[in-house]
Amino acid sequence: MKNDSHSEKASNAILVVWEDKYITGIKTIDDQHRQLFDLTNQLYNACLANENELDKEFKEAMHAMVKYVHFHFDAELKFLHAVNFPECHHHKTMHDGLIKDILAAVNDYNEGKKFVPNNFVRILREWILSHVAFYDKQYSAFVHEQIKIGLLSENNLNEIEKSIS
Repeated sequence: MKNDSHSEKASNAILVVWEDKYITGIKTIDDQHRQLFDLTNQLYNACLANENELDKEFKEAMHAMVKYVHFHFDAELKFLHAVNFPECHHHKTMHDGLIKDILAAVNDYNEGKKFVPNNFVRILREWILSHVAFYDKQYSAFVHEQIKIGLLSENNLNEIEKSIS
């Protein structure tokens, strides 16, 4: 699920950079995280649009982000359930918090509050960087430990990944 139409319109400013430290070792999840980084940068670029284009650019970028966040969070939670991750409920609670923040930002923006785009994109940046680097690494470590002790096989993992992509 990828939306490149917005990136053709926006500048190429980068707010978040994908680095190896974000790799979970779960290809489907890593690919989705890379897309979240791309969408965050698209949202940032929308904030840099001139005043005449800001509304349209931000709404398009926010729509793409909302759609993809729902897709990714659903896929990630299906994955966590499938591998019996013990902190699945807590992980879902964190996801729900971000969705609540996204919807609040959309409402604030629609009500005409200024600076919502810039403030929101920075909050999103911090959330994504810390969540992927810390919390997603926890389930990554769990999955790799399950493989190491034989409770999960690479074949099982591949089948689970196919089912969520």
